[in-house]
Amino acid sequence: MKITKILPLLIAFISINAIAQDGPFMRKKKEQIKALKVAFITNELSLTPDEAARFWPLFNAFEDKQQEIRQQRLKGYLDRMDDESFNKLSDKEASTLLNQMENTEDELYQLKKKFVASLKGVISPIKILKLKKAEENFNRKLLQQYRDKKRGG
Repeated sequence: MKITKILPLLIAFISINAIAQDGPFMRKKKEQIKALKVAFITNELSLTPDEAARFWPLFNAFEDKQQEIRQQRLKGYLDRMDDESFNKLSDKEASTLLNQMENTEDELYQLKKKFVASLKGVISPIKILKLKKAEENFNRKLLQQYRDKKRGG
């Protein structure tokens, strides 16, 4: 399986884990990561001041909604999976849980489609593609830094 298919799930799980441990230290780390991401995307997209003024509110609203969906729904699924009762799920219960997870993934996908559609009036199609690439590159670099820190510490 390609890393591009695994990476969003991995990031979702890491995000959910970070939310679960959301103390002052974690909030500060999340703010630092967000600031780094904003700087990275700004640099990669070379937004004009007008584009930036229209882009960032859309991007931030999208990120907030995406985080809200992940926090509310995916965390609930993971909590059930961590529970001892997970091993005792019936096929019917597992099927229901799987359907709920698929619906959540579809909701995230629809949110992404709506976000891209809203960007079409704000930045060029090339910059929308660059955004996708910048987000993937940022996540890859963040994951690599995490791995390097784990190995070194």
